Amino acid sequence: MLKLVMPQALTLVVDVVAWGVFHSVTGYAAHRLSDERLSRDGWLLRPRRFEDGGRWYRRRLRIQRWKDRVPEAGALFAGGVSKRALPARDEAGLELFVRETRRAELAHWWALCCGPLFVLWNPPLAAGVLVAYGVLVNLPFVAIQRYNRLRLLSVLARRRARPGPVS
Repeated sequence: MLKLVMPQALTLVVDVVAWGVFHSVTGYAAHRLSDERLSRDGWLLRPRRFEDGGRWYRRRLRIQRWKDRVPEAGALFAGGVSKRALPARDEAGLELFVRETRRAELAHWWALCCGPLFVLWNPPLAAGVLVAYGVLVNLPFVAIQRYNRLRLLSVLARRRARPGPVS
């Protein structure tokens, strides 16, 4: 396997820049996804039984205590949507927010998947630390997006199940 050899200080700079580039590129790639692509959950994004409609995140991770304290960059690119607040409380606003949680979750999964690239130029211990960093930095954001999406999908399902006004 090809192993790049650099002085330690340069390797550190490359590592920091690489994580910045990986997050920027994956964020931009997710930003460019169409609404059609984000209109449904695929294999990776679909709800899992253990999540129990988002309750697992509240019980096990106590996510409601810390989720609003992490940075949010949904509006970083032109036309992006911040996930600090719902864009609207009507059905269209909730559906938009659900799509944006899918977009953000994919961006963080993709960034996390870039971690193994660090083995190309780092010694094994440093590569392991950098991969662990990628997991520790991205998984909380994945959890937040999944938690929010599961809650909103539940709200949308309840709204759609209600009988409409009688004419």
